Amino acid sequence: MSDRHPIVIAPAKGTVTVRWRGRQVAQSTRALELREASYPAVLYLPREDADMAWFEPTAHATTCPYKGVASYYSLAGEGARDANAVWTYETPNAGVEAIKGHLAFYADKVEIERG
Repeated sequence: MSDRHPIVIAPAKGTVTVRWRGRQVAQSTRALELREASYPAVLYLPREDADMAWFEPTAHATTCPYKGVASYYSLAGEGARDANAVWTYETPNAGVEAIKGHLAFYADKVEIERG
């Protein structure tokens, strides 16, 4: 992180609910909101607040120079599947350790509600 690429992590207000194809796959009052530079904010929910029965680990990985290596999950069940719809940082870089053990979701794959 730098002054030119700020990252701010703060508790998200209220309850965050994630639905995939109409099914609730996660809900949390402990979500974190990560704001990174000029990108849209991303919500990270604790893994314990997700129904992991819908999540399949994949071999896909990406690297962010600021956050570290992201691993991915597909959402799958009842004959449907969306590949690499969820990402997580298992060993995040210094300064963003708060997102360890949290899940983030691609908004075009799920519905994210805040209440």
